[in-house]
Amino acid sequence: VQLQAYGGGLVQIGDSLSLSCAASGRTFSSLSLGWFRQAPGQERSFVAAISWRDGRVVYQESMKGRFTLSRDNDKNTVNLEITNVTRDDAAVYYCAASYGLASGREYEYDYWGQGTQVTVSS
Repeated sequence: VQLQAYGGGLVQIGDSLSLSCAASGRTFSSLSLGWFRQAPGQERSFVAAISWRDGRVVYQESMKGRFTLSRDNDKNTVNLEITNVTRDDAAVYYCAASYGLASGREYEYDYWGQGTQVTVSS
């Protein structure tokens, strides 16, 4: 499985942003997909994940309300919508895939994409 995250770039505070992750391979519907992010000088942290089995979405508590995660099994993509972007959203965003259920634990993910940079300006 290969993952390619895209959609990052320069956004302004208050903007909305859509990140996508495309997956290769024919097992996409059997994969749970997650997003993590790493801000400069900080450790990578969990954002949200969606389970393959029932589409259940798990969010990092602080992400609830502004972040929306969805998947399209026909297009092999997972999409992360961010509204009302804040300066704290500036980070490299990584998508990851797991054969398990949606999880916030990095070690449960089997595949990782390269990441897409989100820069926030005022």
